[in-house]
Parts: sequence; structure tokens; C-alpha cells
Amino acid sequence: MSDDNKATAQIKPKKQVSAIWIIPILALAMGAWMLFQYVTSTGPQITLKLPTAEGIEVGKTEIKALNVKVGIITDVKLSEDYDHIIATAQMNKDAKRMLREDSMFWVVKPRIGREGISGLETLLSGSYIQLQPGSSGKEKKKFTVLDVPPIASPDAEGLRLVLTHRSAGKLGVGDPVIYKGFTVGRVETTSFDVDTRRALYQLFIFKPYDSLVRTKTQFWLSSGVDLQLNAEGFEVKFGSLESMLTGGVTFDTLPGSGTNSPVTEEMRHFRLFDDIKQVREGMYDEYIEFVMMFEESVRGLKRKAPVEYRGLRIGTVMKVPMSIPTPDEDFIAKRIPVLVRFELGRVYGDFKSDSLPMLKNKLQKEFSKGLRGTLKTGNLLTGALYIDTDFFPEDNPYVPHQFNGLDVFPTKQGGFAQVQRQVNDFLTKINRLPMEETLASLNATLKTSERTLASAERVANSVDKLLNQKETQQIPADIRQSLQQLQTTLDGYGPNSTMYNEMESTLKELEQVMSEFKPVLKQLNEKPNALVFGEEDVSDPIPVRGQK
Repeated sequence: MSDDNKATAQIKPKKQVSAIWIIPILALAMGAWMLFQYVTSTGPQITLKLPTAEGIEVGKTEIKALNVKVGIITDVKLSEDYDHIIATAQMNKDAKRMLREDSMFWVVKPRIGREGISGLETLLSGSYIQLQPGSSGKEKKKFTVLDVPPIASPDAEGLRLVLTHRSAGKLGVGDPVIYKGFTVGRVETTSFDVDTRRALYQLFIFKPYDSLVRTKTQFWLSSGVDLQLNAEGFEVKFGSLESMLTGGVTFDTLPGSGTNSPVTEEMRHFRLFDDIKQVREGMYDEYIEFVMMFEESVRGLKRKAPVEYRGLRIGTVMKVPMSIPTPDEDFIAKRIPVLVRFELGRVYGDFKSDSLPMLKNKLQKEFSKGLRGTLKTGNLLTGALYIDTDFFPEDNPYVPHQFNGLDVFPTKQGGFAQVQRQVNDFLTKINRLPMEETLASLNATLKTSERTLASAERVANSVDKLLNQKETQQIPADIRQSLQQLQTTLDGYGPNSTMYNEMESTLKELEQVMSEFKPVLKQLNEKPNALVFGEEDVSDPIPVRGQK
């Protein structure tokens, strides 16, 4: 075999990488690109603290801001102490700038409350979490979801105030704050201070109405309906429909409050009054105190009852009775002390506190002129009493004295006490009458009258016999006529005559009345005031076993 027919092998270098690897490399590149896109387009994760998971579903419950989706709930679990719910939410990239320290979250769901019905759109779509972006410069990723929507955002312009009251439950979150019938704010939160034992109600008053709040502004509860009964009849005032349904709080600066300046301090405390009447009473902080001593019953005289002068209120009853007897004192007192306060702001429009001693001395000088205090009935239905002051120059001279360190205001018994005394005097006079002697004399008179009638009857019979005799008939006609007239007159007093029967009936009725009047006289002897106060209750008889 020649060398030309021999085959020669050609050696080539083998490729290190196969073309099949292009596919995984492209897939890896695409995955890396998708991961980069996911990382760059996904926002931060936040943690939400909720009281309950009601209406929250993983992967379905959205987080919205102005009805635009900005996140979704990705996980829900219980806290370590099982006290609340911890939810994890994945936010969009654009939502990162909304997550500030003052941002707020709350669950939007159907609600029926004082402020009305809200969240009806979630009946079909389900509940969602509302985000209210904050404006703080500090970021935050852990938030507490509110139970109810906030009244105002943290950056809202206005004024926040705190009202204090002795009782809780007077106001609720969302109740209106009213100024002259117009809603200018809302109640934000309610709480109770254990240390001071007072309820706290936080208000937010929107701008520009916050300028209406002054240092002397007063706040009081408004029911929406004001019913007054006075001398002119019934007076009814209605507020807004919202205030009638839910109530609310009203504020205003009353005339005569003195100098006022706008309130700019946040969370300033004000007192919450029950009504406008209590506000007006609280304005009179300058007063003079006296003690009135009453001999009659003070039942019906309550604290805060008015003290008037001829129909004008000048003061207030503060304590009834003023003091309680100690074991060393007599339990039964002849005079009951009542503490009264004369509020000079009701009398004088403007006065200074240093003029109180001068006004007190001026008032005491009026005592010597006959100024006295009396109890009067203010309401016939309830029996409520009030104190009226007036001049009685004919009363006993005033002798200055004190009771427990306070000057005594002289008093005089009221009209009802005087009527009661006059009735007692009348009954005493009746009781002193000689009724037994009078009845005995009347009985003797009745017996004498009966004898007289019997004698008249005998005389009439004798005259009748005389007229029937022949000798009498022969007497001249004029004499006979006179005798006949006399007979007719005497017949009128006979036992069969009308006059005799009427007199006999009258005497019997008089005797019956006197016999029935004897128990009344006996009752008046035992209890002179029985006609006014009635007879005491008599206990029912108790049956006992008879003796053999």
C-alpha cells in the first residue's frame, strides 16, 4: 500500500462551553432583572397593632389613602400576651413618604354612631384600612390602628381644649361643639383622670372659629331642647337636629365676664357645666354669707333655692340645715339655722372686692329698719320653698348676734305659719267656751217651752168650752168676734198646728246637733290642732284570747 492511500486524522480543539447553557444564563438574567424591579418597586413593610382582627384577611385587606391602594395586609398573628393583633403590611414604593411619626391608620367598616352611618361601601367590597399621611420629618414603621376615625388630622388648623367634669358619659367622641347654633368643632377623645377623679373631654375647634374661645369663655352641655315655664307661659327652644339627637357642648362668653383675651395655648383646661343656668350661678363669686334662724318647718327648702327681694333674686340658699347638733347640744332645736349667700353681682353691675365690708355694714343697717327674711311657697305642686326678704317696720327691734361666727339675718314667720297660728288661737277660744253650761241652759229652756205650750193648750181648751156655752153666745157680737179671733190665735199654738210641729222639730234637731257635737268638743280638748292636721292614725285592734 502506497503512502498516498493512507488516511490522515485532523485534530481540532474542543469547545469549552456548550450552546445549551445560553438558555439558563438568559433565565438567570431575567430573574435578576425581575428581582431588581421588585426590590426597586416595592415599598417598606410596616407593623400594625389592632385590638381585633375583625374584617382583616391576609392578601385581601387593602390599605388605602384617599381611596387609592397603597398597601396590602400580608400576615396576621396574635401578640405574645394574646392581648392584641399584630398585622404585617406590604406598602407600595410611593407610600414610603406617607409613613411618618404622626401618620394615622383606622379600619373602615360599616358604623352606626352618634355622628351617623358611615362605611356602607364596605358591605360588598369588605373592610379596608385607611391611611392618613403625616407631616412629621421622622419616619416610622410601627403604628397603632385607631378604633374610630380621627376627628381632625394632626396638621389640621384649629385649637385643642380639654373640658373637665365630675361625671363621665356626658359627651361622646364625635359630638358637636356648638357656638350660637353653628357646629364649629368636635369631641375628639374622652378619658377619666383617676388622680383628680374627673372626666376629661378633649375638643378640637376648627379654624377660624378658634378665635372665638376666650379666657373667660364658658362651656356647658346642650340637649337640643330648652323648655321653660314662666309667668308668660311655656317657652320652648329647639337646637339643631344633630344636637337634639346626640347632644353636644355649647360655649360662649357671657356679658359681664370682665376682660377677655384670645386663647392660644393648646390643651388648656376649662370647666364643663351642666346647663346655662349653672354657668350664670357660677359667675357670682363675690358674696356675703349670713345665717337665718327659722322657727317654722323648713321642709321643702332645698340647697340652691333662691333668696329674693320683692321678686328679684339677690342670693342663694347654700345649706339646710347649716349645722347638725353635737351630742353635747340639745337634739331638738327651737330654731333651725340656714346658711344663705347674698351674691352682690346680682344687685350691683360692677363693684370691687374691697367694697364687701362696706356693703355688709350697709345691709346690716337695713335690719334696724325692718328688713326680714320669710319662707314662702315657690311651687304649689312640689311644695318647694324659697326665702323672700322685705321690710316689716312693725316687727320687733333687731338685736345683732352671731351663730357659729356668722352674723344672723333676722327672720319673720311666713304667711302659712301665721295662718296656722290664727287657726290654733281660734280653736283655743272655742275650747275655752262653757259648752256644758250652755247645753244645760238650753235643755232647761226647752223644758220651759214645753210647759208653756202645754199651758197654752189648756187655756185654748177652756176658751173653747166657754164659747160653746149659751151664756157666752148671748154676749154681743163684737165681744164674740174678739173671742173667736183669740181662739184662732190660740189654735195656732196647739199641738196640731204647723208652728207647734215646726218648733218641736227644730228643738229635736238642735238637741241632736248638740249631742253629735260632744265628740268634737272632746277631740278639741285632747288635740286643739286636730281640725288642721287631722286625727292621728289609730292602730287596729289586736284580738286576744278570752279568759275562761
